[in-house]
Amino acid sequence: MFTHILVPLEGAGLAEAAVPAAAYLASRLGAGVTLLHVMERDAPPEVHGERHLTGPAEAEAYLADLARRALPGLPSVRRHVHAAEVGDVAGSLVEHVDELNPDLIVMCSHGRGAGKWLFGSIAQRVIARGTTPVLVISAMPASRPEPFAIRRILVPLDGAPAHEQGLPVAAGLARRCQAAVDLVMVVPTLRTLPGEWAATGRLTPGATRAVLECARAEAEDHLADRVRALAAEGIPVTAEVRRGDPSRTVVAVVQRTGADLLVLGTHGKTGLDAFWAGSVAARIINRLKVPMLLVPVAEAREAGHE
Repeated sequence: MFTHILVPLEGAGLAEAAVPAAAYLASRLGAGVTLLHVMERDAPPEVHGERHLTGPAEAEAYLADLARRALPGLPSVRRHVHAAEVGDVAGSLVEHVDELNPDLIVMCSHGRGAGKWLFGSIAQRVIARGTTPVLVISAMPASRPEPFAIRRILVPLDGAPAHEQGLPVAAGLARRCQAAVDLVMVVPTLRTLPGEWAATGRLTPGATRAVLECARAEAEDHLADRVRALAAEGIPVTAEVRRGDPSRTVVAVVQRTGADLLVLGTHGKTGLDAFWAGSVAARIINRLKVPMLLVPVAEAREAGHE
């Protein structure tokens, strides 16, 4: 599982919403934590209504105070301040992934406009590199960091082996956190087919309905296999096939099951052939406050963090 968690922080309280999650996972997994701040060139005087950090010494003091307040008792907590001011903070943070070599990044989505921020900035760049999972914690201005615990994990699947690289990660977390896993596969209806598939559905509705019904049956068989494998590991697991729009359906399932973590395999890009593409993940995170673990997928990469 994860052994080194990186938490990028900008010095404002809003970004600290990521810290309880890092503390929880570090205690459960025995992982080390690195708090990171990158000095921004020509930074605004305030960030989210709070005074911005003005220099490396202040940033060091801030990270040290945060470690004492929010990460007490952990065996390994490091602080890293990138003192040289940079214009592209997002780019510098991504570069630190190579330098600090974490196997998990925990960060705050900053609430409003989460989808645009998330997939236009740091997380998309990290995911596109195809190596480091990103746990995104939703936060809103004027809100306090909420307690974090993993009791129920929802894993949307689409049957593509590459996109299921998040499943071993979810299974590992379930074992360490004594959590249950819910699996869901969403088969579109004729009305919710995306892109070019929708045009085909309009031209040949009868044939398309038959294809979708076959897809539903295949999804049920696929989930049955996954349930047997997880149950054999002693993990409490449920599974269901739903029909409709993927992002809306996943949001509905999260709300119904009370899942407190969503694990999603994604490549951080968009495209008709990527069912769980960045666009789907963006729509989900815009509609949910539930933490979302984005696991990079790659056809040639072996799955899992076991």
